[in-house]
Amino acid sequence: MRVRERWTAAAVQMTSTADVGRNVARAAALVRGAREAGADLVALPENFAYLRPEGDPAPFRTALDGDVVAELGGLARELRCHLLLGSLPERIRGKPKVYNTSVLLGPRGERVAVYRKLHLFDVRIRGGVELIESQNVAPGGRVVVAETPLGGLGLSICYDLRFPELYRSLTRRGAQVLFVPAAFTAFTGPHHWLPLLRARAIENQAWVIAPAQVGRHNPTRASHGETVIVDPWGRVVARKARGEGWVTARIDLAEQRRIRRGLPCLDHVRRDLFRDA
Repeated sequence: MRVRERWTAAAVQMTSTADVGRNVARAAALVRGAREAGADLVALPENFAYLRPEGDPAPFRTALDGDVVAELGGLARELRCHLLLGSLPERIRGKPKVYNTSVLLGPRGERVAVYRKLHLFDVRIRGGVELIESQNVAPGGRVVVAETPLGGLGLSICYDLRFPELYRSLTRRGAQVLFVPAAFTAFTGPHHWLPLLRARAIENQAWVIAPAQVGRHNPTRASHGETVIVDPWGRVVARKARGEGWVTARIDLAEQRRIRRGLPCLDHVRRDLFRDA
């Protein structure tokens, strides 16, 4: 497969709610705008189609061949671009829980890759936030890198960001661009979001594209925002702190190779250190 050396990525920032119709319509409008701005790939945030109040069950759930994926697959085909559906609640046949699932669509509207969130956000921070994702969500079990004409695209979702071994595994499998669609909490985000994104970019010498939820979704849930794109040197090359919209950046895979050749830390990894981990 021939890989494009340079292309434009867009990362979308949204304030999703429990209104699926409104969320999908808003996502489609933002994708159109980003494509008109020149994006070859547009990435939506975690829970773009449905963000429920914390503690409520997930009454909206969809199959991968359901209406939401079909509608946005049609949009990707119309616009002739890659489209990352940051995540949506995927129905598990015969079970009450869902997967938190990211779907990468190709420019013909086809499903290129499917990733189910590996690490579930079960936290009780005293005086801060209490979210128990595993009450309604089942964990995935597979690391996913999509081989595309835009390069190796490594998929992850939100809380995965705190587990560097996942991103090293993605990089070893050929990922050149790492995606982190998220709904990072307003409590942890100001302190952890950007440092962790830059760390994953620096240690893997990879592009990081992080579309985010922002603002107040309902009385019990608010997200930090700060959608960014980070280059393989750890520089933030595009950033949107607040409000809905998108950012774009030129992805340069040749520059990434130059960085990796000049500072070949990926060649120096001591894999033997992980044998007993």
